[in-house]
Amino acid sequence: MNQPTSANQPASAYFMEERHQPTESHTLSVLVQNEPGVLARVIGLFSGRGYNIESLTVSETENQKHVSRITIVTTGTPMVIEQIKHQLDRMVPVYRVVDMTLTGRSIERELAMVKLRGTGEHRVESLRLAEAFRARVIDATIESFVFEITGNSAKINQFIDLMRPLGLIEVSRTGVAAIGRGAEGM
Repeated sequence: MNQPTSANQPASAYFMEERHQPTESHTLSVLVQNEPGVLARVIGLFSGRGYNIESLTVSETENQKHVSRITIVTTGTPMVIEQIKHQLDRMVPVYRVVDMTLTGRSIERELAMVKLRGTGEHRVESLRLAEAFRARVIDATIESFVFEITGNSAKINQFIDLMRPLGLIEVSRTGVAAIGRGAEGM
């Protein structure tokens, strides 16, 4: 019996050439009931399906209504982003999911504390750069500074990159907080 040659064999899904869609970064705001286990369920949705979370912030926003806002920055193909939004929307304690990236009318900010060790020229240069970036000195010793900087993630990344050669020791970031522009609420 003749074995079919590779040219005659039907294509297997395992050997088909992968189609690479570009990945996009999206900021999702999720209003949820503030109750124990909600955050764990939301995170479980991401980890269970292998989705990555770039940034995560959570806080109660309406104390009397017991509502919290979860802001998630995630990356994926457009199809994966849609899946994430639909799966979040179906969760029971979730009131609303808004893709702040698609609305095009949102403001995103992050806070970072940046610690540097430096003396002499490096110390002077770090203070000069901090002033240019509107970073505040929140702690200082003879050998170190801690700067506080707020802004979009790109600005903070740029500040950190410039501080690296000047004696960067440590960085602590809050993650992205986002809110829509205009008179409407979420």
